Amino acid sequence: MPLPETILTVVAPFRPLFTAPTWRKLMTLLTGTLLAHGRRTVCRALRFSGEQNNEHWSLYHQVLNRARWSPLAASQCLLLLIIETLLPPGACIQIVIDETLERRWGPQISKRGNYRDSALSSRKREVG
Repeated sequence: MPLPETILTVVAPFRPLFTAPTWRKLMTLLTGTLLAHGRRTVCRALRFSGEQNNEHWSLYHQVLNRARWSPLAASQCLLLLIIETLLPPGACIQIVIDETLERRWGPQISKRGNYRDSALSSRKREVG
């Protein structure tokens, strides 16, 4: 079952990030994921896309864990797509990072928990 043209235009910027066989498998998984009810697993996506009898079903699992594509490049492509779609040209983007998401602890984590109090006159005074 082919995807609608509107969905294909949304995922088109990601096409150069994947090899042709991986892209075909990814489109099959996307179709099944969009049609599936309940949990979105690879097996359920294959079932809903009509590929449940494919003897090479394990290759679809490898799209997520072994195929040659960069999650970092895909994330960058997604971020640029979101920015181009939602923000007006020339808009300022403020990125806020929450260091409490860092699981590691101890002196090896530089600047963790250090906050400079800009109201104080000295840069040597830090809160933390």
